[in-house]
Amino acid sequence: MTYQCKLEIFEGPLDLLLHLIKEQKLDIYDIPIAQVTRQYMDYLEMLQELNLDLAGEYLVMAAELARIKSKILLPAPEVGDEFDAGGGEDPRAELMRRLQEYQRYRDAAFELRLKEHDRQQVFVRGGQIEIEESSEDKESVSASVFDLLKAYQKILNTKSFEKDYEIEINEMSVTDQIQHIMEILNSSESVTFESLFTVLNTRQEVVVTFLAILELMRLKLLRVQQVRHFETIRIYKSADQETQDAILAEYHRSMSSESQE
Repeated sequence: MTYQCKLEIFEGPLDLLLHLIKEQKLDIYDIPIAQVTRQYMDYLEMLQELNLDLAGEYLVMAAELARIKSKILLPAPEVGDEFDAGGGEDPRAELMRRLQEYQRYRDAAFELRLKEHDRQQVFVRGGQIEIEESSEDKESVSASVFDLLKAYQKILNTKSFEKDYEIEINEMSVTDQIQHIMEILNSSESVTFESLFTVLNTRQEVVVTFLAILELMRLKLLRVQQVRHFETIRIYKSADQETQDAILAEYHRSMSSESQE
């Protein structure tokens, strides 16, 4: 069975490459192209399995990694060879330059977000304001969609889906799971990512639940954080009940109009 769901990807191919480099603790100045290319393609297969809209830039980057890998495998041209148009430059050099420049911009954007957050903590003199703080929020960092994909893959690996040949009608949808997840978040301060999959027994249920989480991220109804990168992911609601109702009502209208077209 195929599950069709159109969602935006929140990061681009350079974000994915930086994620892989950080996850494997690789040197950005000496990227093992074969290893990174294999892991990059694993992520693309996962995105395609979920039937997410895959931006063309991801496929362009996959082709670029394959090109670099093939150039590395070719014998190095002899010095002074008239056909050596590249001047003997490392085939990875341009990609490394792009990654370094992109990382500088991303780090600068992160610093600006921190300054914005610090500014929001400043209040002018006036009435007393109660500020609720939790130790988790102060020490947590935002988790990316690739962190979620890694956690999702881990859940798939730990679950054993039994082959069942009995015909069963399953009406679970992304919309149903969106409502279910919001009910859980409205009744508790936060939940772990893994806990949302504990009672799920079929691959369809796991896939639909993961797509619902991604859709809620896109709608800005929840936020995902972790104490440190690659550790336990916690999910928090990011809107009050009135805002939730308004956003979900608009979401249901848009889904209804799409189904009628």
